[in-house]
Amino acid sequence: MLRPRIDVVLLTMNDRPEEETAAQATLLAQTGVDLRICVVGNGCTPEIVPAGALTVTLEENLGIPGGRNAGARALAEAGRAGEYLFFLDNDATFPTDDVLARLVTEAEHHPEAGYVQPRLTGPDDTTTPRRWVPRLRTSSPERPGTITTMTEGVVLIRRTAFDAAGGWADPFFLFHEGLDLAQRIWARGATGWYAAGIRMHHPLTSPTRHALFHRLAARNRIWVAYRNLPAPLIPPYLVLWMTATAIRTVRAGGARESLRGFREGWAGRHEQDRQPMSWRTVQRLTAAGRPPII
Repeated sequence: MLRPRIDVVLLTMNDRPEEETAAQATLLAQTGVDLRICVVGNGCTPEIVPAGALTVTLEENLGIPGGRNAGARALAEAGRAGEYLFFLDNDATFPTDDVLARLVTEAEHHPEAGYVQPRLTGPDDTTTPRRWVPRLRTSSPERPGTITTMTEGVVLIRRTAFDAAGGWADPFFLFHEGLDLAQRIWARGATGWYAAGIRMHHPLTSPTRHALFHRLAARNRIWVAYRNLPAPLIPPYLVLWMTATAIRTVRAGGARESLRGFREGWAGRHEQDRQPMSWRTVQRLTAAGRPPII
C-alpha cells in the first residue's frame, strides 16, 4: 500500500535555532507518510536543513505568505508534487510521531475538506488561546467540526485546493492570509475541517509582539474584504471591523497604527486580485457558523 505523500514548507530567518531544531526533529520523526521538505530562507540562506531537503534562498524577506508560496512552487517544480501540502511554523512541534498520518486520515474521512487543521496548544498540550480556535465558538477547543478559517502555521492543505485558490496572498506579508486562503478554498466548493483530537504544540506568544501588527492587521482586513466579498457586503464588513478595532485599541492601544493600516488598505485595494465569492458561498459560510462579514 502506497503511503501518502506530503510536501512540507518551513520558513526560516535563522533567528530561532533551538526551536527550529526541535521542529525539524519532530517533523523527521513522523511515520506512515512520505515527506519532501523545503526550507525557505526569507531574506537569508537557511542554516538548519534536514538531509535531502530542498532549500530556497530569498534575497529579501517576502513575508510569510510570499515565503510559503516560494516553497510550494519549489516543491512542485521538483516534480511529483505530493497530494498534500503541510505548512509548518519553525517554532511548532509534533507531540507524537503520527500527527501527519492522522491528519491525512481525517482528510480521507472528509473528502469535502480542502484543508485540515489540528488543534494548536501550548507546550503544556492543553492551553489553546481563543485566537487559535479556527471557528467562532471558541469555548470548547476540543470539539471538531467544519471551519471557515485556518491557523496558518500548522495546516494540511490538498495541493489541488491550494493551487486552485491561487495559494497564499503575497501582498499581505503577515496576518490574515489564512482567512483569505480559507475563503478562496470555500469559494471553489470545498470546506475546512478542524481535527480537534490531533494536537500540535506552539509557544504561547501574542501577535501584538510584532511591531507591524496593528497596521498590517487593519490593512489586510480591508484587502480580505475587497478580494473576496460581493460588493454589497464590503461596507457592512468594514464598518463592523473598524468599530471592533476602535473598541480594542481603547483598551490595548495601537489606534494610530490601526488607522494608518485602514488607510493603506483602502488606498491599495484596487491592486488586489479581486475574485468575489458567489452568494451561494456566502450562504454556505453562514450555514457553517461564520458569515463572511464577521
